[in-house]
Amino acid sequence: MPKILSKEKLSENISKIVVEAPHVAKATKPGQFIVVVPTENAERIPLTIADFDKKQGTITIIFQIVGATTRILNSLKEGDNIAHILGPLGVPSHMEKFGTVVVIGGGVGIAEIYPVVKSLKETGNEVITIIGARCKELLIYESELRTQSAELKTTTDDGSSGRKGFVSDELKDIINSGKKIDRVIVVGPVPMMRVCCDVTKPLAIKTMVSLNTLMLDATGMCGICRVTVGGETKFACVEGPEFDGHQVDFGELASRLSAYKNKEKEADNHVCRLLKNG
Repeated sequence: MPKILSKEKLSENISKIVVEAPHVAKATKPGQFIVVVPTENAERIPLTIADFDKKQGTITIIFQIVGATTRILNSLKEGDNIAHILGPLGVPSHMEKFGTVVVIGGGVGIAEIYPVVKSLKETGNEVITIIGARCKELLIYESELRTQSAELKTTTDDGSSGRKGFVSDELKDIINSGKKIDRVIVVGPVPMMRVCCDVTKPLAIKTMVSLNTLMLDATGMCGICRVTVGGETKFACVEGPEFDGHQVDFGELASRLSAYKNKEKEADNHVCRLLKNG
């Protein structure tokens, strides 16, 4: 069983754990994710792999404590075992020498862009990174991203660190400066990704977004993760998580993500019978 080697509290509701999972680490590429079942009776949750070390056989997971299952995961300590990890899953981020790439992370998405930024730099790109959060305390991975970026720009809603405003404001400034941008990659809350795509679409700047959809089996069989991209139904778990942001139906995505919010509030005392009886 995968063992938690270290655990760190990054902010009030964001935790980082390093897990011994050599088979997953060996096969992982930037942009991929895993499905985690923290304990035998817990639900399945998809989490992006924030970092991986093939030699050490470890993966790093950074997650926000927002529901019943993430609270269970956060209750585990160093030395504890995670019941099940499935992965790596999803299509890796496409890497080539694009030129100048702006990579944007918001909230927990800041950690999720780290392996992508590293790989883009290794491929010979000039990487400008923009990260944003509600306040200074939620700006994570700042030093790590700074070492991998030609420039790092930070924003906070309340102005407690960096620019007071949003990541899209910094994106607009870079574009308005006249600098040629060859690609934009955005990872974070759906409204943030949508706004960034609205900025780049009129200029036809290729913009990729990573969709954190609802998932269950993560094999493309159940269809829960479906999204509409370019007028066609796609399954994020096997055809994503990255898609052309200019083609994503963000309205439908936001509606589907909010469908089970009330059920999540009832989930604290839920026991997954499939796992319990299986």
